[in-house]
Amino acid sequence: MYEITLIDLAIAFIPVTITLFLLHSWSVSSRNALLSIIRMLIQLLLIGYVLNFIFVSDSYGFILLVLVIMLFAASWISLTALPIARKHLLRYSFVAILLGGGLNLIFISQGVLHIDPWYQPQVLIPIAGMIFSNSMNTVSLAGERFFSELRHDEDYIQARNSALQAAMIPIINSLLAVGLVSLPGMMTGQILSGISPLIAARYQIMVMCMIFGSAGLSAALFLYLLKNHYQNIIQRLK
Repeated sequence: MYEITLIDLAIAFIPVTITLFLLHSWSVSSRNALLSIIRMLIQLLLIGYVLNFIFVSDSYGFILLVLVIMLFAASWISLTALPIARKHLLRYSFVAILLGGGLNLIFISQGVLHIDPWYQPQVLIPIAGMIFSNSMNTVSLAGERFFSELRHDEDYIQARNSALQAAMIPIINSLLAVGLVSLPGMMTGQILSGISPLIAARYQIMVMCMIFGSAGLSAALFLYLLKNHYQNIIQRLK
């Protein structure tokens, strides 16, 4: 695969600069867009160095620590938009993403990819990142819809069912669109690197199954864990 130089990378910022100029010229606030681009650039450069360090590590304890940090961060961020203090819900999101995402991580890494050793960071970290991030987003959507339904005096079962259905809409839409509307990032990257499109398609099928399973299980577990504290949640909402 062609190695992108810094000069090549600078060319990619030409359309970005034009877009920022248009936002500014048309009296649209470009500050947030500019800050987000700068933040993206810094974050990706830093994570490149961090991942390089992680990938040369041969310690399963260190890899497990990285996974725990990713899991905790996903659990915390998933509760950002919810109307109840995160400290009251963190244990539920943590358990939901741990079980829903962790189960899929084991199936994919050991049952499908057969990675050896089992903690091989070049495979485990990127796969875990995809799983935990999708679980995080679905738990967040499920929680937001669940509390919205409770505000409209729905009972637990109705609120739970509506929340799970709403949370799965983006994942289901992505399943319907893949291959027709878009070529996902992993498949595109593999094709660009010279891998056969047929092999790339198999990897993408694996990824879509992984995302659907982890997102659905995590959201369902999160909603299930809220059941025992349903009345307390209603009191806090009031």
